Amino acid sequence: MMNRIFSEITPEIIEYSELCLKNSYIEPELYKKYQVNRGLRDLDGNGVLTGLTEISEIQAYIFEEGKKIGTEGKLFYRGVDVQKMVDGFVKEKRFGFEEVVYLLLFGDQPNQQELNSFTRVLGNYRSLPTSFVRDIIMKAPSSDMMNTLARSVLTLFSYDDNASNVSIPNVLRQSLELIALFPLLAVYGYQTYKHYHDDQSLFIHQPQPELSTAENILYILRPDSQYTELEARILDIALVLHAEHGGGNNSTFTTHVVSSSGTDTYSVIAASLGSLKGPKHGGANIKVVEMFDDMKKNLDDWTDEKQVRQYLVDLLHKRAFDNAGLIYGMGHAIYSVSDPRANVFKGFVRSLSEEKGLHDEFELYSMVERLAPEVIGEERKIYKGVSANVDFYSGFVYSMLGLPLELFTPIFAIARIAGWSAHRLEELINAGKIIRPAYMNVSERRDYEPLDERK
Repeated sequence: MMNRIFSEITPEIIEYSELCLKNSYIEPELYKKYQVNRGLRDLDGNGVLTGLTEISEIQAYIFEEGKKIGTEGKLFYRGVDVQKMVDGFVKEKRFGFEEVVYLLLFGDQPNQQELNSFTRVLGNYRSLPTSFVRDIIMKAPSSDMMNTLARSVLTLFSYDDNASNVSIPNVLRQSLELIALFPLLAVYGYQTYKHYHDDQSLFIHQPQPELSTAENILYILRPDSQYTELEARILDIALVLHAEHGGGNNSTFTTHVVSSSGTDTYSVIAASLGSLKGPKHGGANIKVVEMFDDMKKNLDDWTDEKQVRQYLVDLLHKRAFDNAGLIYGMGHAIYSVSDPRANVFKGFVRSLSEEKGLHDEFELYSMVERLAPEVIGEERKIYKGVSANVDFYSGFVYSMLGLPLELFTPIFAIARIAGWSAHRLEELINAGKIIRPAYMNVSERRDYEPLDERK
């Protein structure tokens, strides 16, 4: 009886909800009258300046003769073009996420010796406290891995003798530990849930210190620990692309706000995880995958352009999928002409789809990417261009890698903890030193240098 009452939406709750709806509504006109911004957007949907950051920069438009003109999107980490970095990693045939973590945290590109030393540090931190898996992760497993991840992060506070110390060395130590541990917390949480709720075999593989973050994720997730080089390299690129995206996105803004209170690292990161969990932020790629599954299930021929176009129209008119009126994966709050992360992903998606025998699915994604902007332009009044965003292809990539849906957003978190940590350190370093109006980007642009040419 107690469990039923605890979880059930009772008639009393319904009645109270009606009171909330009745007495908590604010007329939309009042936001315009009093010039109040909702969230991190102004009334026209533009990002509002709430601070300064040198961690990353987003370029979505240029000014010509005083006019704002949309342009091909660019993303810079510490002034370095992310697309050029990815091109460098591919050309040099090496993994890049660890180098990106170094760049975001310390502001410089490491040479080979510095990178080797840094990866060893991360490898040494990639070990959970004794019995943590048994006593914490295996107790009361949750169906939502983001909740599992947040709970694990908060519990790590109890294992840290200097948990509340906010000195820069201590916070950096905590940040490196969390960056190293996130893959274990997420994957072990998933394995435990599938074991206790779905009666699957329980696999707890120990990470290998010589492997990259991407390789370790696949190693500890799969029962046989096997993966191809292409799979690991594409997952690595996914981590690189998701590692950071400016100070104004919801979860990073949360990192700055909660850090500014002076609280501990574990509380800050748990709050950021709560923000990332939302379907309007980190959970968006799950919606993309579910939308495409629904499309394939309901169309007689999903190679027929007319049928696909009509499905997209039905989406916008709330007659298909979840009736939300959205084509998931299309459009971005900042980018208009293109999302550079989606552009990078697309080439690798083609290669992986060929390896996995999913060429037809790739062609469907390509068709929707081409048709959706046309349909949106015909059916909706839009003020800037619409293009595929990073979520459009990332979910497809994760599906082809055999990653379970429950881990899609945690994978995002495994990458974004790098950016959150850099922003937390930036907030603490600058606290009280300047009046922060943060998030205008002030990084200087720099060229990507091949690893073997760095001094």
